[in-house]
Amino acid sequence: MSSTRFRMAGATFVLMLAAAAAGCGAGDGVEVDGADGASAGGVLNAAIGGEPDQLDPHKTSAYYSFQVLENVYDTLVEPDANLEMKPALATEWTTSDDQLTWTFTLREGVKFSDGSPLTAEDVVYSYNRIIDEKLNTAYKFGTVASVAAPDPSTVVVTLDAPTPNLLANLGGFKGVAIVQKSNVESGEVTTKPVGSGPFAIGGYTSGDSIKLVRNDNYWGEKPKLDGVTFTFVSDPTVALQNLRGGEVQWTDNLPPQQVAALLDGDDPTVRSVPSTDYWYLALNQARKPYDDVNVRRAVAFALDREAITKAAKFGLATVNQAAIPQNSAFHYEYAPYSHDVNQARQLLDQAGVSGLTMDLMVTNEYPETVTAAQVIASQLEGVGITVEIRTLDFAQWLDQQSAGNFDSFMLGWLGNIDPDEFYYAQHHSGGTFNFHKYNNPAVDRLLDQARTEVDQTARKQQYDQVAKQIVDDASYIYLYNPDVAQGWSTQVSGYEVRTDRAIRFRDVALAK
Repeated sequence: MSSTRFRMAGATFVLMLAAAAAGCGAGDGVEVDGADGASAGGVLNAAIGGEPDQLDPHKTSAYYSFQVLENVYDTLVEPDANLEMKPALATEWTTSDDQLTWTFTLREGVKFSDGSPLTAEDVVYSYNRIIDEKLNTAYKFGTVASVAAPDPSTVVVTLDAPTPNLLANLGGFKGVAIVQKSNVESGEVTTKPVGSGPFAIGGYTSGDSIKLVRNDNYWGEKPKLDGVTFTFVSDPTVALQNLRGGEVQWTDNLPPQQVAALLDGDDPTVRSVPSTDYWYLALNQARKPYDDVNVRRAVAFALDREAITKAAKFGLATVNQAAIPQNSAFHYEYAPYSHDVNQARQLLDQAGVSGLTMDLMVTNEYPETVTAAQVIASQLEGVGITVEIRTLDFAQWLDQQSAGNFDSFMLGWLGNIDPDEFYYAQHHSGGTFNFHKYNNPAVDRLLDQARTEVDQTARKQQYDQVAKQIVDDASYIYLYNPDVAQGWSTQVSGYEVRTDRAIRFRDVALAK
């Protein structure tokens, strides 16, 4: 999702910050060689809310894609449950005294799921592909001068400037995964990706499901499950019925109005934790009158965020007028927009705007956007703005967003870790996901400075200034930080709900 991540695009540098988803047919399956006696554990059926737009980790920004890809790919490092970066493909790393050279030692004997070796050259290819083709996560490599492989087990990343969040950039989510060159060049990466993660693609039936099989070439402890089948169930009520009826054993597509009651029960198991996500409304500043800050601020004053959040999330969210949630050391407490209809009308008068009709683009694959849009439309009607809600499937939504074909849209950014992920790609004038065309040179300077600032106190101050200016400019009109609510069968063990919303099934067992 704008995420990343995703979205849709993307809170311990991590180390310090939190502490101090084209038509495709069914595949023939993937053979995985080298089985070492890992015990079979059945197939977990997981219901997700929509279909991935594609499975190329470097090109998708859809959360539905990353739910699958989290189990298929690896990164050099990866966040643990506390969002601290830990070894994954790299077992260790060193940094030069000037913090401009990072040397990573790769794990020995790593193979892709087809049995071919994964070496440092694959890391170099993956990173250079992102950089050279200016793909979704290219902004994470803004300070990278070069990536080299002096030998098959060593990767050297040379920087133009110190980058305190480099580990988060290289491991925060699977948008920076290590891909196989031949898989990319064949074009099969979009529907039959080859990774080095705990599972491999076993089949893909468009409009229905994606099947994963255990990757017995996996470098880590082999999964207990034989596989995972992701089915696409857009209706939360149906997903819950399927969970209760045994057709699926896991889902994150629960009816929000029922979660509170489900948390009190024990069958199915339902758990909820605060997330690092945020949801927002964006106005297209490339179109008049939304290029006028007074119009954007009028919309911000016209909204009753408590009512929007209650309708969309039924209490499973925290209202926030900035992006970074309260559970982060980088949270900035700033809420200048009270629900003030008179102030909104005055600002519209100052801008010379009356009788405005505003297109609001949402997607039925994220039902909370549809619900929230209905509330937003009612509230804006009170200040003379007529909202025309345009509901699309997510693939169409992404196309329209990329083309700038909207007055406004609502969506969320998921799985953010470092503050750079909350702001840079979305609000820097050259940001990959700055589809609403915000441009403030002062914010650009601060964002460029903060991503290379090694002093954490100074970095916090810089991001506080960024947050304040973005809110004052109403670049995004922030609404709330949601909780992560997921449910699973009592047959399932070893699953953990994560604040970054990463769906990991490698440690899960399924009782017979």
